[in-house]
Amino acid sequence: MLKVDGLNQFYGGSHILRNLALEAKVGEVTVILGRNGVGKTTLLKSLMGVVPVKTGSVVLDGKDITKAISYERVRAGIGYVPQGREIFGRLTVDENLRMGLATKPGGTPVPAELFELFPVLKQMIGRRGGDLSGGQQQQLAIARALAAGPKLLMLDEPTEGIQPSIIKDIGRVIRMLADRKTMAIVLVEQYYDFAAELADQYLVMERGEIVMRGKGRQMDTDGVRARLSI
Repeated sequence: MLKVDGLNQFYGGSHILRNLALEAKVGEVTVILGRNGVGKTTLLKSLMGVVPVKTGSVVLDGKDITKAISYERVRAGIGYVPQGREIFGRLTVDENLRMGLATKPGGTPVPAELFELFPVLKQMIGRRGGDLSGGQQQQLAIARALAAGPKLLMLDEPTEGIQPSIIKDIGRVIRMLADRKTMAIVLVEQYYDFAAELADQYLVMERGEIVMRGKGRQMDTDGVRARLSI
């Protein structure tokens, strides 16, 4: 579903991403791990078109989207859950979900399935997003990204600042979505146990480069936890 090759990114004179290459397949969770400041969020922003790619290529479902701007990438099938959630605090849950349908024809209903995945959102449909707990806001952010039916779902540290019970709910939804074989999922994460439980494939980043990669089931034997603690 996603193929990235030779991706480089710079901020001023700093070389942030260094010749990255990766693939994300339908029906799999591709986990990207690494300490703070190694370029994980910059990578997702580059794939989303929030920051333009300097060199390299980004191909989604066989279509080159390297030069596409963000809303064109959404139309092409990318759903993005940014770090910090970035929901609209003054809008209701319903209005936030409808923002996820911005690329769809007017009058497109909010998919009922979203309330099956995250039942709490139905209970709070008329409440303002800013009044929800952090965990509820994260569920709302994921549901908003799913509203348009993406081919690729990218999540940037969805467990950050979230209570354990909701982390489990989010993990259950991510696994369920992958198992349906209708989308590819890219998960940036620092919480090792959460990542290891979900990963079909893993990548470890250091200083803007991918320094390890492999099967999710081999993360422990490959010494990924130790590498992240160095």
